[in-house]
Amino acid sequence: MTIFIFLLAGLAEIGGGYLIWLWLREGKPLYFGLSGAIALALYGVIATFQSFPSFGRVYAAYGGVFIILSVLWGWGIDKQTPDKYDWIGAGICLIGVAVMLLPSRQ
Repeated sequence: MTIFIFLLAGLAEIGGGYLIWLWLREGKPLYFGLSGAIALALYGVIATFQSFPSFGRVYAAYGGVFIILSVLWGWGIDKQTPDKYDWIGAGICLIGVAVMLLPSRQ
């Protein structure tokens, strides 16, 4: 369930940001921006469903997950093929997320 919530929140955050980007940077209609704003608001709600007790830690972990999802979004949606440095950076972020979330703490 944790991974599902990370992915759902990531899609809302990245998708919302992308829709606003299209509206402001590429001249798409206003409803792109409004849809993006709604998606970003949903991201804020979805993220609260995580079971981790620490706001700072879970949001830091979201940052790492979102970096990976952003690379995949750019590849799949923007058709920008990631290079080896994109993949290395995403891998480093994934390791960072694992270090932050996987150890049991008291």
